[in-house]
Amino acid sequence: MVENERLRQEMRRCEAELQELRAKPAAPCAGCEHSQESAQLRDRLSQLQLEVAENKSMLSELNLEVQQKTNRLAEVELRLKDCLAEKAQEEERLSRRLRDSHETIASLRAQSPPIKYVIRTVEVESPKTKQALNESQARNQHLQEQVAMQRQVLKEMEQQLQSSHQLTTQLRAQIAMYEAELERAHGQMLEEMQCLEEDKNRAIEEAFARAQVEMKAVHENLAGVRTNLLTLQPALRTLTNDYNGLKRQVRGFPLLLQEALKSVKAEIGQAIEEVNSNNQELLRKYRRELQLRKKCHNELVRLKGEAPALNWFAQEENVPIRNIRVIARVRPITKEDGEGPEATNAVTFDPDDDSIIHLLHKGKPVSFELDKVFSPRASQQDVFQEVQALITSCIDGYNVCIFAYGQTGAGKTYTMEGTPENPGINQRALQLLFTEVQEKASDWEYTITVSAAEIYNEALRDLLGQEPQEKLEIRLCPDGSGQLYVPGLTEFQVQSVEDINKVFEFGHTNRTTEFTNLNEHSSRSHALLIVTVRGVDCSTGLRTTGKLNLVDLAGSERVGKSGAEGSRLREAQHINKSLSALGDVIAALRSRQGHVPFRNSKLTYLLQDSLSGDSKTLMVVQVSPVEKNTSETLYSLKFAERVRSVELGPGSRRAELGSWSSQEHLEWESACQTPQPSARAHSAPGSGTTSRPGSMRRRLQPSA
Repeated sequence: MVENERLRQEMRRCEAELQELRAKPAAPCAGCEHSQESAQLRDRLSQLQLEVAENKSMLSELNLEVQQKTNRLAEVELRLKDCLAEKAQEEERLSRRLRDSHETIASLRAQSPPIKYVIRTVEVESPKTKQALNESQARNQHLQEQVAMQRQVLKEMEQQLQSSHQLTTQLRAQIAMYEAELERAHGQMLEEMQCLEEDKNRAIEEAFARAQVEMKAVHENLAGVRTNLLTLQPALRTLTNDYNGLKRQVRGFPLLLQEALKSVKAEIGQAIEEVNSNNQELLRKYRRELQLRKKCHNELVRLKGEAPALNWFAQEENVPIRNIRVIARVRPITKEDGEGPEATNAVTFDPDDDSIIHLLHKGKPVSFELDKVFSPRASQQDVFQEVQALITSCIDGYNVCIFAYGQTGAGKTYTMEGTPENPGINQRALQLLFTEVQEKASDWEYTITVSAAEIYNEALRDLLGQEPQEKLEIRLCPDGSGQLYVPGLTEFQVQSVEDINKVFEFGHTNRTTEFTNLNEHSSRSHALLIVTVRGVDCSTGLRTTGKLNLVDLAGSERVGKSGAEGSRLREAQHINKSLSALGDVIAALRSRQGHVPFRNSKLTYLLQDSLSGDSKTLMVVQVSPVEKNTSETLYSLKFAERVRSVELGPGSRRAELGSWSSQEHLEWESACQTPQPSARAHSAPGSGTTSRPGSMRRRLQPSA
C-alpha cells in the first residue's frame, strides 16, 4: 500500500509536469523526430493562424466595403425617390398647364368665327369698330404666340421626362449590379470562411494526434526515468554519507579562512599606507627640489655674464645659455567677453608647478611649459617682481629688453603701461631705477633719459617730438660697433616721478589707438619706451651705459573677428606682417641659420640688438582665457615656446674705464645736474664717450 501511494504521488507529479510541458514549449531534444515534427506542426499551426487572421482582416475589409456600398445604394435610392417625386410634381404641373392651354385654345377656336364676322361687319360699319378690330387681332396674335411657347415648353418637359426615365433606368441597373457584386462577395467570403474553418479543424486534429504521440513518448521516458531512479538510490545514499563527512570537515574551514584573510588584509593595508605615505613624501620632496632647481637655474641665467666663473660653470654643467626668458599672464574674464558657451574658461593651471599652463582647444587639452605663469588673480606688483632683477641690471651697464606679445584685447598695454592708480612695468621700472640710483648716489652718478617711439604702418615715429607724424629711419652707429640708433629721436632727461608722468602722458596722447570689435581701445602700432642709464663711478672713473627697451607690441588679430575696414584693415595688415616677420626671425634664431632676416620689418630691425648679441631679453605673452579665443591663445603659447627655446650668448656689460680731466668732469657734472627735462636729438651710442686727450677706454669682456 505504501508503494502504491508513492507511485500515485509520483504519477500526479508526472501529470503536473506534463501539464507544464503542455503549457510551455519544451526544449527540443537533440536528434528527436517527435520534437522536430512537433516544431513543424507548431510552425504550420502558427502559419494557419496567421492565414486565419489575414482572412479575418480581409473579411472585415469586405464587410466594410459592403457596408459602404450599401450606404451608397441607400443614398442613391433616396435621391432616386426624390427625383421621382420631383418629376411627378413637374409632370402634374405641366399637365395642368397643358390642360389650361387646350382649354384656352378651344375657347379661342370657339370664339374666332364670330370675331371674323364682326371684323367684316365692322369694316363696313365704322372706323371705331375698325380700331377695335385691330386690337382684337393683336390680342389674337399674342395668344397664338403664347400657345406656341406653351407647346415648346411642353416639348422640353417631355424631353426632360424622358431623360429622367433613362437616368432612373441606369440607376436601377447600377443597383442591380451592386447587389449582384455584393452577393458574389458574400458567397466568396462564406467559401473562404468554410475553407479556413476546415483547415483550422484539420490542423487541430493533427496537432492533437501529434500531442498524443508525444504524450506516449513522455510516458515511456518517465518509466525509464523511474527505473534509473531505483538503480541510483544506493549510489545516492553513498554520496550523501560522503557529503555529510565533507560538510563536517569544511564547517570549520571558513572561520580559519576568515582569520587568515583578516590578518593578510591588515598587513597589506598597512604596507599600502606606508608606500602611499612614502610616495607622497617623495613627491613633495621632488616638487620642492624641482622648484628649487628651477629657481637656481633662473638665477644662474640671470647672473651669467656678470661673473665669468658662472659662465664657465654653466658650460661645464651643460646648462643651456638662454637669455630670452618667457613668462605668461592670463587676463581675467570680463563683461566684454559676453555670455554663453563661447565665454567659458578654457585655461587651467598646475597647482604644483607655476610654469605649466593647460589649454582646452577643441575638446583636447594642450600643455605648455614656460619660465613662469601668472593666473588672473596675479597683480601688477607680482608681475613686476618677476622682471625687476633684469631692470636693475640695466644700471650695471647691460642692455635689457622686455616686450609684451599677444592677441588684441589680451591685456598687453595694461601690463606694460597700467593705469594711474595701478601702473604697469614701464612706470614701476623707472621708479625702481630712481630708487637704485638714490641708494648708489654716494659712489655713483647717474643720468636717466627717456625716449618713446611707435611703429605705425611700417613707419617709425617719435612720440615725444614736436612733429609726431614725421618718419624716422634706423641707422648703424658710425663708430663701427655694429649697434643701431635712430637719428632725430627726442630724448627727455627725467629726475623724478613727476617727470615720468609728464613723459608718459605726452607719449600716450600721440599713440594711435582705435575701436574694433575685439577691443574698444585697440593699439594700432608697436610702442617702444627706450630708457638709457649712464653712470660714472666717482672713485675709479668707470663709465657704464645701460639701455632698457620696453616694447608694447600691437595685438595680432583676425580681420573677420575684428571687423576692420578701410584704414583699420591696412593697419591690421601691417601689424600682422611685422609680427610674421618677428616669427621668421625667431625661427631663424632657433635653427641657428647664418642669415637672420632682421631687415624684413622695422620692428625686427629695431629689436635686432635685443634678439641677438649681448642683450638680456624677456617676453611677456598675454593670454585670453575665453573659449572663443582658443585658436589665438594656442598660437601665442606655441610662439612663446619657440621664443623660449632660442639660445643666445651671455649678456655683456657695457663699461669703459678712462682718466678724466677736471674740465671734462665739470662738464659732465653740469649736464647731470640740470633740474628740468630737456629735449635733444638722440645721438649715436658712443658719441657721448668720444676719446679725449689723456683718456683711456676699454671694454670689459667676460673671461674664464
